[in-house]
Amino acid sequence: MLNWDNVIDLADNGNHAPERRVEKTEEEWKAQLTAEQFYVTRKHGTEASFSHELCTSYDAGLYSCVCCNTLLFDSTEKFESGTGWPSFTQPVQENRVKYIKDGSYGMVRIEAQCNVCDAHLGHVFPDGPKPSGLRYCMNGESLIKEFKETEK
Repeated sequence: MLNWDNVIDLADNGNHAPERRVEKTEEEWKAQLTAEQFYVTRKHGTEASFSHELCTSYDAGLYSCVCCNTLLFDSTEKFESGTGWPSFTQPVQENRVKYIKDGSYGMVRIEAQCNVCDAHLGHVFPDGPKPSGLRYCMNGESLIKEFKETEK
């Protein structure tokens, strides 16, 4: 299980190798994604808080990257953070999310990206519930939710 020290170490010293890579041109991403998905994932944007339906969805399911369909999160790790964005305590595997130090807006945060296609997902904070203490604060526009086979 990842904790804040692990996240900082990965951001400072290099991330896990991804299982595969997906790379496309800006034009290819624009053709595949909606304007809002493109803004969030490819231009490092942030959707308005409480604006996405995934913020209040707690049904069993799996969350994948909207750009490359890489499985990122499981609903068993999702929790209500009160922030207005879907929040998780852990990714499904340690090598699915990449961590980048983000010094924008006069603060230092840890940006979370898809480790396969470099899509901006959101940020990670050390104020989540135990045992990990992590809050993966994700943009709903960066995720696709699929219901688990047994839950359909």
